[in-house]
Amino acid sequence: MVGICSYGGYVPRYRLNRGLIFKSMGWMNPATLGNSKGEKAVANFDEDSITMAVAAGIDALRGMERSEVEGVYFASTSMPYKERLNAGIVTAALGLNDHIRAADFSGGLKAGTSALVSALEGVESKRVNKIIVCSSDCRLGKPGSPQEMIFGDAAASLLIGNENVIAEYGGSYSTTYDFVDHYRGGSAKYDRQWEDRWIRDLGYDQFIPEGIKGLLAKYQMRITDFSKVIYPCHYSAERKKINKMLGIRPEIEQNILQAEIGETGASHPLVMLVHALEQAKPGDNILVVSFGSGCDALYFRVTEQIERVKGRNGIAGCLVNRADLDNYNKYLVWRDILPGEVGLRGEEDLWTRWSMLWRRRKFILGLWGTKCKKCGTPQLPPQRICVNPECKGIDEMEEYCFSDKTGRIASYTGDMLAPSLNPPAIYGQIEFEEGGKFMFDLADCNLNDLATGMPVSMSFRRKYFDQKRDISGYFWKAVPMKEVE
Repeated sequence: MVGICSYGGYVPRYRLNRGLIFKSMGWMNPATLGNSKGEKAVANFDEDSITMAVAAGIDALRGMERSEVEGVYFASTSMPYKERLNAGIVTAALGLNDHIRAADFSGGLKAGTSALVSALEGVESKRVNKIIVCSSDCRLGKPGSPQEMIFGDAAASLLIGNENVIAEYGGSYSTTYDFVDHYRGGSAKYDRQWEDRWIRDLGYDQFIPEGIKGLLAKYQMRITDFSKVIYPCHYSAERKKINKMLGIRPEIEQNILQAEIGETGASHPLVMLVHALEQAKPGDNILVVSFGSGCDALYFRVTEQIERVKGRNGIAGCLVNRADLDNYNKYLVWRDILPGEVGLRGEEDLWTRWSMLWRRRKFILGLWGTKCKKCGTPQLPPQRICVNPECKGIDEMEEYCFSDKTGRIASYTGDMLAPSLNPPAIYGQIEFEEGGKFMFDLADCNLNDLATGMPVSMSFRRKYFDQKRDISGYFWKAVPMKEVE
């Protein structure tokens, strides 16, 4: 049996009310009023498609044996690097071993489902046992554009395997067309699109039904066989038309999350799929369809194993753990749309020393430290000599991963002089519960909300961005753990 063994999701903490966007930019394009309801998820200034994919991947691998994962497929249309394997960064951050296959899937909004189909067929071929698929997007629309209103940031991850399957893979059907609805050139910052009527009438109206009907005919099924039908389409009138055309009843239509998150690009079908799995019951059939340069249609049968993975943070947990981003200008600065002055200290030349990164890659990207084999004391960063005064063993260390460990704030400060796109810069000493202590930046928090002894978890973030060379550098930050009621 081949299918989904685990799932994970990530939605950034900050949400921007679309009414606030319209209040600031509606004067330029009054027609955006039609898209001004609800809110959109906004990645923090230190987040991008890689960091969100890592967060979703960590969620999916919770309680799993990471050494068994043999592949990483990363799907996005907003990857930070064009000539560096983005999936390689994800692999290292997830703490997976080096002897693994990894690939980037991009170039179209159905990249997420294309990566998923490839992973499923790879496991089905029995040439590989487990592949984790991470999909994430952080797309930009110009200020005042409909895309700025519609787009949101999020990530989803699915672990594909042939044991302990929670949703068995039933089959797929794909179409591919050079249909240009959204497009972005090699050096373009913002998404562009052709007119809405073209996208609705010739795009969604034809491709979604064609994909669904093709899968139903291929496997001799009916739409009534499914408990949930998932497909992206933010045009509400068009969704009603497609639902009526295909006989998709309201109770089987999966929530598109437009009012809560926004349209999340290549990750959107998988974000919706994860949200559906969070509510699924054994015996449910789930149909998921992507849209972009054609369609991928896949279906799954939920098994009794679904109860085994309940309780993950997932999409549902992230929807609850939210905070208002009450300043539209802050969003513009975070996305480098509006230049912000961070002071002279922010003019430091952030040259990336690739040879040093290579030598310390496991510590920097994976947050690996060491643990003394003689006394069991963990330590960060990696050490040759045990810090335990009762031991002081030399070269008696084994690797020890800290990225999935919780810690507590031992001390912290807010620094208004340090360059930051969200001042003050907050950092402090984090003491891990099992041992180990290190200085980290703190993220997704306000200075007034912090206290010594507060529990924190580790989050992979963008440490710096070298604008001169268009280089992103990554490390781990501490995020206060909040109780979700």
